[in-house]
Amino acid sequence: MKKIAVIGSGTMGNGIAHVFAQHGHEVSLIDINEAALLKAKETISKNLDRQVSKGLITEEVKLNTLSNIKSFQDMKLGVADVDFVIEAATENIDGKIKIFKQLDEYTKPGVILATNTSSISITKLAAATQRPELVIGMHFMNPVPVMKLVEIIEGFKTSREVTKITVDLCKKLDKIPVAVYDYPGFVANRILMPMINEAAYTLYENVAGVEAIDTIMKLGMSHPMGPLQLADFIGIDVCLAILNVLYEGFGNQKYAPCPLISKMVTSGQLGVKSGMGFYDYSKGTKELIVAPNFVKHGV
Repeated sequence: MKKIAVIGSGTMGNGIAHVFAQHGHEVSLIDINEAALLKAKETISKNLDRQVSKGLITEEVKLNTLSNIKSFQDMKLGVADVDFVIEAATENIDGKIKIFKQLDEYTKPGVILATNTSSISITKLAAATQRPELVIGMHFMNPVPVMKLVEIIEGFKTSREVTKITVDLCKKLDKIPVAVYDYPGFVANRILMPMINEAAYTLYENVAGVEAIDTIMKLGMSHPMGPLQLADFIGIDVCLAILNVLYEGFGNQKYAPCPLISKMVTSGQLGVKSGMGFYDYSKGTKELIVAPNFVKHGV
């Protein structure tokens, strides 16, 4: 497992590439968008600088990590000689199915195809390939260089040997892998997203404000971050997508997305990445929004 390909250079993709490269792997970071690849390399460099400043790594480790990452816009070229692939593209099932069909065609026989999806069925993605036994979920947590957990998800046909290989690979990255089975939301988001959704409903129904909700969960439940602030960091659009997967997968009303979350996504208020979510990040710091218009007017 020396050569690793990472598909997608966004927040999760560049974090995954960073961790593998730091642990001595040759990484092909693949994205059709050249600007996204350049931004990813800048982000990785800044994150490595932060590790150096904290004394966690040396300057030599930083330089070696960066030299281990090569960027590709052509997927076929980027995965031609790799041993293991991790797809970390946008959380969209049609897009991921297309990518897995291409990976099945472009990679060598026997190459394991992993996905960093946070909710989409591993079994569905595997069915798009001729190697379903070699498809597995590898759900890293954000920020990848910091968070220890990796949720390993076995699809219906994933072989136990592939699970073992993936678990062992995670351990070599100094991560803690936990294996689960393929049901909507797996474990992490099946539990987390209803909490975020309920926090949004609590705000939407004017039970309490943003700061009050987050403070109660932080101080009362010992959460390091309140659910609404966490939603901002995950991305309100990502939360909505996962809730829709849960709702469609289980057919249970308790997973129906809060109208407030849907309205925020429609308006482009997506959290940190858009500069505005449940909090205002437009000035580079987190500031409280007293009451968004769609809460005040009871949409």
